[in-house]
Amino acid sequence: MYGGAFGVSAGLYDQFGAERVRDTPISEAAIAGACLGAALTGMRPIGEIQFMDFVTLSMEQLVLQASKVRFMFGGKASAPFVLRMPGGSGTGAAAQHSQSLENWFVHVPGLKVVMPSSAYDAKGLLLASIDDDNPVIFVEHKLLYKTKGHVPAEMYRIPLSQSHIVRQGRDVTVVATSIMVQRALAAADELAPEGIEIEIVDPRTLSPLDEEPIVESVIKTGRVLVVHEAVITGGFGGEIVSRIASSAAFDYLDAPVRRLAGRHMPIPYNRTLEYHTVPQVENIVEEARRLAQGVY
Repeated sequence: MYGGAFGVSAGLYDQFGAERVRDTPISEAAIAGACLGAALTGMRPIGEIQFMDFVTLSMEQLVLQASKVRFMFGGKASAPFVLRMPGGSGTGAAAQHSQSLENWFVHVPGLKVVMPSSAYDAKGLLLASIDDDNPVIFVEHKLLYKTKGHVPAEMYRIPLSQSHIVRQGRDVTVVATSIMVQRALAAADELAPEGIEIEIVDPRTLSPLDEEPIVESVIKTGRVLVVHEAVITGGFGGEIVSRIASSAAFDYLDAPVRRLAGRHMPIPYNRTLEYHTVPQVENIVEEARRLAQGVY
């Protein structure tokens, strides 16, 4: 009833009552399973996992069941539900409460994976996710809860699988997800006085991915840096690099495609070590500058 670990659901119980808002035991398997069952019977539930790390306990319900229902029944049954979860580091929550596991779900056909980077996108993408007839993994970065931005009071939807050009530029394309979009914007402001313009592309929906804006941007700039918080090994950046390499953008590359991501290690509890485990603004500035100057 207190609104979840980060207060995101605060007030919903008082407003909508016990029939629509269920305070469940802390069992991620039960939460995902209840969402699946409710969806199969015609509802469009929204489940909340308190920390993304513990979605590991609901993998059977998500990977073996929810993702395959619509396919196995030839479209006669579907599982339209949204599973929200806060991911990422930066709060000093250490190794078991700070992970970015989105690419586990990108790997699974039948699941859609959404990662908003702003308040405006969060509302529009969430409403579109609720309308979708597939299970949607909706990943919200903890630090983004503190950010502010204009959000219209009326209902609006941002279609899923539409990558967004957040900032126009001519020198380097930066493909960034979640909080890294905000850090890339800060990096762009630092680089602008040097005459370096970076173009920022936010996929917003990781799966299914809208790759066309990414390809077009790389054709335009000839240089690309992919930035995400999850560990670099097996991370979403590798998929982006592969898509670029097998697209028309490959012939326009003037430099190797670069990746900037989390170190391949658990997130430390020590705040200084935590800070240096994942990409920060200064890291994006350095990598983008090197690309723009032809130093790799």
